[in-house]
Amino acid sequence: MVTGLEVRGASVHYGGTVAVDRVSLTVAPGEMVALLGASGSGKSSLLRAVAGLEPLASGTIAWEADDLAGVPVHRRGFGMMFQDGQLFPHLNVAGNVGYGLFDWDKAERAARVAELLDIVGLSGLGPRQVTELSGGQAQRVALARSLAPKPRMLLLDEPLSALDRGLRERLVVMLGRYSAEPTPRRAT
Repeated sequence: MVTGLEVRGASVHYGGTVAVDRVSLTVAPGEMVALLGASGSGKSSLLRAVAGLEPLASGTIAWEADDLAGVPVHRRGFGMMFQDGQLFPHLNVAGNVGYGLFDWDKAERAARVAELLDIVGLSGLGPRQVTELSGGQAQRVALARSLAPKPRMLLLDEPLSALDRGLRERLVVMLGRYSAEPTPRRAT
C-alpha cells in the first residue's frame, strides 16, 4: 500500500497548452521533494493540481491511497504557499497567519500565530499591515500562514526566494524538522 502522496500520469492543460505532461511521483510521509525545471516547465501547475486548484486533464492524485478527484481544496489538508505569497491586504500580519485557523479557539489561535511568527523571525510584527512589509518579510508571513493549520503536506512554490542566505538556511533547517514530525490534523 502506498502511503503519502501518489501522482500518476498527471497532466494539466490550459486550453490548448499542455502545462504538465503525464508526471508521476510519490512522496512518502516526512519526505522532502524538490521539483526542478526551467521557468514555465509546469512546476507551479503541478503543485496547484495537487492542492486541488487546477483540474487534471488526465491521471490521478491520491493521498494514503485515497483518490483526491472530487475532494475540494479545503478538505485535502494540504498547506500551499504561492510564489508571490498572495497575502490578504485587508488583514494584518497576524490575521494573514491565522487565516486558516478560523475554527480554533481564540487563545489557541493567538498562541499558534505567535509561535509561527517567532519561528520565521517576525516576532512582534502581528499588528503590522502586510502592505508595510519588505518582500522577504511578506514571504515569511506567507510561509507561516501555510504552516499554521498543521497541514499533512506542505506545497511550497519558491518559498525562500526573497530571503538572504542566512535566513534561507535557517528556514530550510526548520522546514526539515517540520517534515520529519508527524502533525495531527484537526477535525473539520
